[in-house]
Amino acid sequence: MLKNAPKFYEVAKRIVEITEDCILVAHNSSFDYRILKTEFKRLGFPYKRKTLCTVELSKQLIPDMESYSLGKLARALGIPMSDRHRANGDAMATVKLFKMLLSKDLDKTIIKDNIQVEKKSTIAPNLKDIIDELPSETGVYYIHNADGDIIYIGKSNNIRKRIIQHFTGTNSKSKKIQRLVSTVTYEKTGSELAALLKESAEIKKNKPIFNRALRRTIFTHALYSYKDENGYINLKIDKADGNAIPIITFSTRLSGNNFLFKVVEDYNLCQKLTGLYSTKSSCFKYEVKECHGACIQEEDVEAYNKRVQSLIDKYSYDNKDMLLIDKGRDIEEKCVFLIENGIFKGFGFFDLNHQITNRAILSSVITPMTNDRDTQHIIQSYMRRNKRLKVINLT
Repeated sequence: MLKNAPKFYEVAKRIVEITEDCILVAHNSSFDYRILKTEFKRLGFPYKRKTLCTVELSKQLIPDMESYSLGKLARALGIPMSDRHRANGDAMATVKLFKMLLSKDLDKTIIKDNIQVEKKSTIAPNLKDIIDELPSETGVYYIHNADGDIIYIGKSNNIRKRIIQHFTGTNSKSKKIQRLVSTVTYEKTGSELAALLKESAEIKKNKPIFNRALRRTIFTHALYSYKDENGYINLKIDKADGNAIPIITFSTRLSGNNFLFKVVEDYNLCQKLTGLYSTKSSCFKYEVKECHGACIQEEDVEAYNKRVQSLIDKYSYDNKDMLLIDKGRDIEEKCVFLIENGIFKGFGFFDLNHQITNRAILSSVITPMTNDRDTQHIIQSYMRRNKRLKVINLT
């Protein structure tokens, strides 16, 4: 569709003419306006217009809708749409939606209040120059002072956006960073897990002055298992103990309990034996016939423990040899994380054409990293949250 389309510079003059003294109306106008500003900036032209967003207007004039996406909003309001996700079709649907919103705003006060006038940037020119050089991609970034020392390390799924937040923040730390920053360097990782692991390792190695809060252990609670006097495997959330080996760790007790509530449902476990229901008799789920009776020794010990063990096997990588495969820095690449005998060895990047389970290839692409409790917590938390992460068990 774009093969024979005109280049932006060929239509730029016409865009200026048709938007002169006008208000740009769009569904999610900040996105469209940002695209226009970026293209005009490349041509060296300062493009500024007032904007009006039909998403924001719809939320105020048509509250309690299930969704405010253009397609779902049009269907709910009976607005006919053709050529969905094409310029003309979406534009005509937005026109019809805007006319409907105009009719609902009798005094036109809401419309007027929502007209956005671009504010003059509060970012200093030297900080703008830094931002212009940054990618909107996942990775780790390093903020340096004039001497080249690293004063802050962070990770983000959008490095550029995160640095803008640092440079526009008004809290004490942001203001200090704005005053001291000289340059920002970065390393693209593609994978968020790689960025999290790299960030943790780099903070420990460099100890930047503005990362003090992150130097503390990042998990406080853990899931442990033990057998009771009847032979049933019990689970409990407790404070992380440096001596005991946890199944999985959590940043707070609340997140641990939320995890337990979920796995009790998924694995049909007993609330009493997971510490979620304190009682000397049967648990609540037994009363509503959703527990097989492990709480009162009615369920076969072996059958119950088998389900608990499958949960432990899934969420603990203790003594396991496996690979985790995540997205890479571009479409032709993947990021691989190696765990051998329950120990995280490091991560690296490989071409989609490689047979990555080959140990010789693995050793050549993996960059060694330190295995510690923080690393284990980061990996396990990421595995819980990302169902699309590919796991390959090595034999």
